[in-house]
Amino acid sequence: MPEMLWKSFIDFEIEQKAFDRVRQLYERLLERTSHVKVWVSYAQFEMSLADENAVQRARVVFRKALRALQINNSEKEERVILLEAWMDFETEHGDAESKADVQKEMPKRVKKRRQIQTDDGVEAGWEEYFDYIFPSDEVAQPNLKLLAMAKQWKLQKQAEPEPEPAPTSGEDTAPSTSVADDSDAQREREDTGNQSE
Repeated sequence: MPEMLWKSFIDFEIEQKAFDRVRQLYERLLERTSHVKVWVSYAQFEMSLADENAVQRARVVFRKALRALQINNSEKEERVILLEAWMDFETEHGDAESKADVQKEMPKRVKKRRQIQTDDGVEAGWEEYFDYIFPSDEVAQPNLKLLAMAKQWKLQKQAEPEPEPAPTSGEDTAPSTSVADDSDAQREREDTGNQSE
């Protein structure tokens, strides 16, 4: 019901040609909800004005929408819907560069598997599902590849047999030097160099 009220109010202001008030209404509505349909409707409103700045204003709305959905950690499907609407907009009104900018934000669709369980917690097998990996999410988590490599290394080390213990007699082992010994020697060299100057 509240959505219908907002829509009626926005439609009324559009009929009155009070476009600044329409923008204010959209901004107030977006403070309460960051739903993708509201963002797309806002961009479509800007395009409907058909003046020389309409395309630029609609792009600004799409960019704000994408940032808001990223910040709010919205459902990935909502971000995909927004990006598809933006790509349709750029296909109709943009150029190759603007389409490439949107294409850079498009996610990769990957097939994943997850284990499913019954209501009582018993394993019921595996299911495949599709997930979206956004370029901005990959940049925000640069250590995922490193963590995967570390996990693989750990598994590899666990699979290897344990090495034999090192000999403990004094003649078979090399003398060890500590970091403190090395730094003392470094200080002596510096002191000697300073005295000769």
